[in-house]
Amino acid sequence: MSRSPSEPRHPAWQAVRVADTAQNWLTVPDVAAALDIPVTRVHQLLRDGALLAGRVDGVLKIPADFVSDGVIVKGLTGTITLLRDAGYDDEAALRWLYRPDDSLPGTPVQALVENRGTEVKRRAQASAF
Repeated sequence: MSRSPSEPRHPAWQAVRVADTAQNWLTVPDVAAALDIPVTRVHQLLRDGALLAGRVDGVLKIPADFVSDGVIVKGLTGTITLLRDAGYDDEAALRWLYRPDDSLPGTPVQALVENRGTEVKRRAQASAF
């Protein structure tokens, strides 16, 4: 199935605002404290694609679900890479991670938190086609 250049790649959920995806957000300094690293390192993780952030009320924030027990949730960085390879920008990737998926069940980010990353990565790979 071919799409025109003006047709959105993922139209079914594009209307969801980033601020409406996660329930709990952390500021960059909060994430730095949770990971016990400098704020500049959090900015580097964002640039490197190890984390995603969105603007919530004009402030750059990271979903609290992405950090657990002082580390980045296992499988998140690889999933972000797969989504970027599939053509997702950061906002679309955030929406994808929080979109309910009955086959998981729950959302991809819930599955990552519950250490069910293999299925999430399969779905991320399949989303490119």
